[in-house]
This record gives sequence, structure tokens and C-alpha cells, in this order.
Amino acid sequence: MENNHENFKSVIAIIIASFFWGTTGTAASYTPDISSLAIGAFSMGIGGVLLLITGRKKLLIDYKVMLKQPKILLLGAASVAIYPLAFYTSMRLSGVAIGTVVSIATAPFFAAILERLISKKYISLQWILSFVVGAIGITLLTLGKDQSNNTAYSVNQQSLGIFLGCIAGLTYAGYSWAARSLIESGVHSTSSMSGLFGCAALLLLPSLWFTGDNLFSSSTNALVSLYMAIIPMFLGYLLFGFGLNFIDASKATLITLIEPLVATVLAVFIIGERFKVIGWVGVALVLLCLLMQTIKTQKQLQLAIKST
Repeated sequence: MENNHENFKSVIAIIIASFFWGTTGTAASYTPDISSLAIGAFSMGIGGVLLLITGRKKLLIDYKVMLKQPKILLLGAASVAIYPLAFYTSMRLSGVAIGTVVSIATAPFFAAILERLISKKYISLQWILSFVVGAIGITLLTLGKDQSNNTAYSVNQQSLGIFLGCIAGLTYAGYSWAARSLIESGVHSTSSMSGLFGCAALLLLPSLWFTGDNLFSSSTNALVSLYMAIIPMFLGYLLFGFGLNFIDASKATLITLIEPLVATVLAVFIIGERFKVIGWVGVALVLLCLLMQTIKTQKQLQLAIKST
């Protein structure tokens, strides 16, 4: 019963984190004069420092275990550092909705491959079916974007944005797998996330010397920069780390498909991006994918409650 409750809480934590992350593209759209590299480096770098500070006590206990796995630590830290640079540039080039959708939707695929090839974990039929439904939904969402009133994104820009979105998806899966691997080796989730993000901050923050000129050039830029560092990056990844305590990285990244849904809704109603009917069919399929992935957890919880 306890495992069922913890599993359910993990799913909820990752869903809340995904809501936070889904706001980042819309927030970044209010700072067009800030480089996408700068906003990515600042938000993830400062978020990493905050995670490091809050997790320092547990990290002092677990760091020796983490250092015994240098390849996993380096892979995870490098993935954390690359992810925001690719992610925010993807949104800048192809639009908030498509950039977010491609980045997040490709992560479960890469996560499952990593778990299968490296960790030798079994991929369930439920995961395969939910991924197929989600992939179809993501494709329809991408194809359903109305370009009639949007000439800002050329074909070359959008193609590059989609490619960078795939890079973001790969690195997202990379640090999710690394964090989960560290947790499975006995490292606390707080130590895992703070260690990976703290190392990434050492790589990201120095780059602001070259790219961060406009981060605090106006009150709007300052507020957006601080919001993205504290809410989606710091609080979001605290919740994500908690979730990885009890569920695999492939399932966690699949649940985060809710992030592009939030990003899409905000992009439509706040930024003004438009989608055809086929795009909204894609949104419905992604919701179905999430339902397929989480319904088992909810059933188990209901059974556990009935048995008490």
C-alpha cells in the first residue's frame, strides 16, 4: 500500500513540475532582447545553485557514492548544461508550442532507449502503446500549426528549431536517466538533482559573461529571469527529483508530455500562436497518452485504499 501511495505522489509531483515548465516559453517571449543562450544558462544555472544550497546536507552524505560513478555524473551534468541552451533556442527559432512539443515529446523515446541499452530494463507494452499514441499526437500538433499569420519563422529556422528540440529531448532523457541511476545506487533524490545541477551551473554561469548583457536591463527582463530560475527550474526540479525516487526515467519523461500541452495553450491564448483542428486533435491524443500512462497508478491507489 505504501508503495502505491508513493508512486501516486510521484506522478502528481512530476505533473506539477510539468505545469511549471510549461510556462517557460511564454515567459521567455516577453524578453526578446535576451539571448536564448543567456536565458537558458541563467535559469538553469541559478536554479542549479539553489538546488545545490538546499540539498547540501544530503549531498555531503552522498557525494562519495556519486564520485564512484564519474561517467554517470559527467553525462548527467553535461546533459543538464546542454538541455536549456538547445531548448530555449529551439523555441526561439520554431515557436513556443513546436519547440516545447518536440523537445519534450522526443525525451521518452530517448529515455527508453537508454534504459534498454544501458540499464537493460524491460519496456512494457503499456509504455509502447502510450508512446505511439503520444507520438501521433505530437506529430499532428506540429503539423497543425497555422502559419498564415506567422511569417517570423522561415522553413530553415523551423527545421533548425526542430533539430535542436531533438537535441533537447536527448539531453533531457540523459539527465533523467543519470539522476534515476544515481538514485538506484543509493543516492538520495535531493543529492542526485543538486549534484547534477550544481555541476552544470559551473558550466553555464560563466557563459553569461558573453551572452547575459540584457538579463537585467529592464524590470520585465529581471522579473522573467528570476521567475524562470526560481519557479520552473528550482521548484520544478525539486518535484521532479522526488518523482524519480519511485518511477523510472522513461515513465517520468512520458508524464512530462503535459508540459507541451500547457505551453501550447499558453502560446495560443497569450502569445497568439494559432493551430488548425488537426493540431487540437493532437492535443487530445497527448492527453490520452498521459491517461494511458497514469491510469494504472490510480487503479492501484484505489485498490490500496479499499483494502484498508
